[in-house]
Amino acid sequence: MVLHCHAAVVTISTPNLAKLSQFYSNLLGMGPHIYIEGVYAEFQLPGLQLGIFEPRGGDRQEFSPQSGAMSLCLQVCYLEKAIENFVELGYPPPGEIITASHGREIYAYDPCGNRIILYESQT
Repeated sequence: MVLHCHAAVVTISTPNLAKLSQFYSNLLGMGPHIYIEGVYAEFQLPGLQLGIFEPRGGDRQEFSPQSGAMSLCLQVCYLEKAIENFVELGYPPPGEIITASHGREIYAYDPCGNRIILYESQT
């Protein structure tokens, strides 16, 4: 049997939906497509829906943060400009730009510590 998938949504849990939604709004230069205060925010990106949710009381333990459990990879046109955006938002990437098989990349982190890999394709 094959799963026939028509769309994909990546979701990030957070104990502070307002703060993380504002961060991604500032980073992406757009507000969420869907916003339910204290519950859920969703951003429409090219080829991806990014959801952010605040777990309900009984579910908080299940969604407690695990460092490095997930990475959100964002392809950008100009890596240095993307780095400047993170610096302006108060979350400068802690490391240096590295060269990987797919191009240049750097790790950055959102206010909840979720890893965001910014990469500039070599092609």
